[in-house]
Amino acid sequence: MFLTPKRIVRSVLISIWFMILVFPIMGIKIVRRVPEYYLDKVLAVGIAIFFLSLLWAWYFEVYKEQGANKGFFSKIGEKFSSITNKIAEEEGTQKKISFAILLFFLALPLFSSMYQTTIFSLAFLYVMLALGLNIVVGIAGQLVLGYAAFYAIGAYSYALINQYFGFGFWICLPIAGFLTVIAGLLLAFPILRLRGDYLAIVTLGFGEIVRLLLINWSSLTRGSQGISNIPRPSFFGIDLTPVQTTMYIYYLCLLAAMITIIIVARLKNSRVGLALQALREDEIASEAMGIDLRKTKLAAFALGSCWAGVAGVLFAARNSYINPTSFTFMDSAMILSMVVLGGMGSIVGVTLAALVLSIMPEYLRAFSEYRMLIFGLLMVAMMIFRPQGIIPPAKRKYHPTALENADKK
Repeated sequence: MFLTPKRIVRSVLISIWFMILVFPIMGIKIVRRVPEYYLDKVLAVGIAIFFLSLLWAWYFEVYKEQGANKGFFSKIGEKFSSITNKIAEEEGTQKKISFAILLFFLALPLFSSMYQTTIFSLAFLYVMLALGLNIVVGIAGQLVLGYAAFYAIGAYSYALINQYFGFGFWICLPIAGFLTVIAGLLLAFPILRLRGDYLAIVTLGFGEIVRLLLINWSSLTRGSQGISNIPRPSFFGIDLTPVQTTMYIYYLCLLAAMITIIIVARLKNSRVGLALQALREDEIASEAMGIDLRKTKLAAFALGSCWAGVAGVLFAARNSYINPTSFTFMDSAMILSMVVLGGMGSIVGVTLAALVLSIMPEYLRAFSEYRMLIFGLLMVAMMIFRPQGIIPPAKRKYHPTALENADKK
């Protein structure tokens, strides 16, 4: 029998634990310094978690043990896996899907509102950030937890250069990219021998150092007040209306995301990309094969930080206002989640995950009190049922006939 007293008690304890966790968020609000309690919402969460715990245990302990491998959930999982694996392995399918998505995004501002256009322009920036971090984490295998620091350096570089020197967007764009590359190299040099958790801790500290520096160096960065009136990119000196400016920035972000996808895809299959993948698989073996680990790691950090800097410039120009709260650890965690959920090393998967994870919170605002809870549940379910990511990277295949022809030549 499935509903044993032990199982029921365990589900009750799980529901109580969840109620304790959500109580500070959903169960209490401070209104005019007077606390107001909403215990009914906390109780509703506890009841829902109780039944979900029973359903979870039934699926994993009873459903699978009874050999029902061809049930409803299994068929859905197998169908999803077959579709995603086909997309990952067949290059022609990827091109068709990419072309259809590109046409949709090109036509989006023509039939959507300015609010949706603004949301998708931010999503394209997250695509750039996720693909930039994918170079370091997904392809090179170097765990970085402070990636938002490079994002902040790019944004503040544009804002400060424009404020103190009067340079425009198109001049500041390459300058900010170069400065973030320098910052990536300065971070990479002291940590070349670190790996795993130690590397993650150092990069996390670097991100917090940059954020605190932006807050405390108020004479330069204006501290927590931020920098406002950042000029938006010009279009051959033509004065644009607010609607036209929003559309122009949208297409500019879309173009930047397309260029990022093309360059990262070419980089992955290049000589440098193969060296980065070898570094990810086994550092000792790659060094034994003649790969310079020092130059390879420096290249990974330089390339990854460059795209974050460019995205930061576009972010500052898009918002025309920045402050240190826009570049916190949560942003780094979100970008890392895009890489992991999309499939580490996968270009298509990371792009799709970046679009979904950046757009989903905006369209879940109708569930303002529960959207982060729903968002977290979806991520947990993804990690359990699809740990390799939405579209994992396709494995390289070597055809014997091609090798024989190469030997004959």
